[in-house]
Amino acid sequence: MPRIGDPAPTFTAVTTQGEIHFPADYKGKWVIFFSHPADFTPVCTTEFMTFASMQQQLAAYNTELLGLSVDGIASHLAWLQTIKDKITFRDYKNVDVTFPLIDDASMQVAQKYGMIMPGEDSTKAVRAVFFIDPKGIIRAIIYYPLILGRNSEELLRVIKALQTSDHFGVATPADWQPGEPVILPIPESLSSMQERKDAPTQGTTCQDWFFCTREIPADEVESAIRIKHGI
Repeated sequence: MPRIGDPAPTFTAVTTQGEIHFPADYKGKWVIFFSHPADFTPVCTTEFMTFASMQQQLAAYNTELLGLSVDGIASHLAWLQTIKDKITFRDYKNVDVTFPLIDDASMQVAQKYGMIMPGEDSTKAVRAVFFIDPKGIIRAIIYYPLILGRNSEELLRVIKALQTSDHFGVATPADWQPGEPVILPIPESLSSMQERKDAPTQGTTCQDWFFCTREIPADEVESAIRIKHGI
């Protein structure tokens, strides 16, 4: 099973949008690569409608969606067409799922990414989420059981937080959203700690040697991320 900081395992697969070579085809982009237990199931249907409806929002952060289950391509296509033609969930209706959904009837990709957990189900993938950066490195992993639908806003928050950390060289606290204070790295030496204390940067607050925060307005965060991606 791959871990945070590892290169994303490579594979070639047939999807609802054609053949892909992963992660090579996504070089330079962030990817939310997720698995779902099965087509024609209700919880998965609500997730796909929600995820598809936030594609443009994710695109603003240079982020693509890639789905997987251990169903075949015919099942995928029939299910996605049913979603578009028949299903309404909350305010979502006539949702067209255009991001790729991988045919993994052999379970080879799911096994490679540790998406099959026999203690939960030996023939279905759990709800795994891998956040993969533009260099093809796994940056975060979240797992959910079959019965629990994912929080799409949390997935978006993770993307924003990771990109903010990369751009500004900071960490993000619990429940962080753009516009809230970020956390500065712990000083590497006593002298650098004293320098920070004696000449604090504007917008920086230190409560103790290990706990310093910095104010970064939400528009500065959003602008920095978009400029970095050329958006």
